[in-house]
Amino acid sequence: MSPPPYLQPGESVVLYDGVCKLCNGWVNFLLRHRVARQVRFASVQSEEGKTLLKWAGLPQENVSTIVYIADQQHWLRAQAVFRVMQKMAAPWRFLSVLRHFPDSISNFAYDRIALNRYKLFGRYDSQHSLTPDYPGRFLHQKEKSAE
Repeated sequence: MSPPPYLQPGESVVLYDGVCKLCNGWVNFLLRHRVARQVRFASVQSEEGKTLLKWAGLPQENVSTIVYIADQQHWLRAQAVFRVMQKMAAPWRFLSVLRHFPDSISNFAYDRIALNRYKLFGRYDSQHSLTPDYPGRFLHQKEKSAE
């Protein structure tokens, strides 16, 4: 399998719904709590996000989950969240042990929230812009800064 586009060796990416207030809150949480610099971000609505979804063999429209891509692999839903948690400092990193729970258990809670996320948390009218903790954290920023 070819390496994921836009990523350098050792980098990973979180794909999130750019209009979902909960998803944007999750990305802000990761930034505030200093997720490793090697973790990049892209909304599923961006061209970069769509290209990465295609690379992973996932649909490019109506994506209703978090996707985490690292080491030429991808994870969805709760597994994606727990794998990203591995890239955080303590005490948050310790929550990554939950990735060993059976998917049927961890995804049950994830799915209930994901299915109702717009009703519970709201949505933006268009893709919401987030403030990075350093230049190039979001894939679309790196492309623009290279021009």
